[in-house]
Amino acid sequence: MTESDYPWEPPLAGTEAAHLVAALDRLRTTFRWKADALDAVGLQTRIGSSTLTIGALLKHLAAVEAYYFRTRLRGESTGAPWETVDWDAEPDWEFRSAAEDTPDTLYSLWDDAVARSRTILDAALAEGGLDQLIHVSDQDGRHASLRRLVCDLIEEYGRHTGHADLLREAVDGLVGEDPPAGWHAASGSFSVVPSHDPGRDTSGHGV
Repeated sequence: MTESDYPWEPPLAGTEAAHLVAALDRLRTTFRWKADALDAVGLQTRIGSSTLTIGALLKHLAAVEAYYFRTRLRGESTGAPWETVDWDAEPDWEFRSAAEDTPDTLYSLWDDAVARSRTILDAALAEGGLDQLIHVSDQDGRHASLRRLVCDLIEEYGRHTGHADLLREAVDGLVGEDPPAGWHAASGSFSVVPSHDPGRDTSGHGV
């Protein structure tokens, strides 16, 4: 197997920053694989009494990406369409409104949000590393570190990738822990970002 077979695999013995960024991108890639190439029916499929759908997860995680890397990290507006929402009146707006969006819209929202987040994170790491304090703070005025933000987002994706596992199996029976070798998104513009760390594992199955 070569590095190009499983470019999302984290490094085998890299730096802390390389591991955290790669762990986040592996989860993003796995989530996107589970969400890929679905029509409107597939994106709105539900399980049991839950209202959760893959379409809703795409829109929710797009909003989370904007909030984490624009607002929490840099103190900026989340941008369109999030900045026009009355979140106090509709705290679950992205989950509810996803049913009104086309597949192209949902894929574009998430793909574009991730592309922006990657650019912002790369720049922040180059400027000050994981130890730097970011914009968001607690009620006592203590600012979080960039490390905390990345770890929180890894947790967020871990939770919702598990949801996507179950939802996708209900749609068409697709199962599996990792994307197959050489996987690329068939819908939207998502790009797999390889780890360039020389110590990365190329087995495709971790250690």
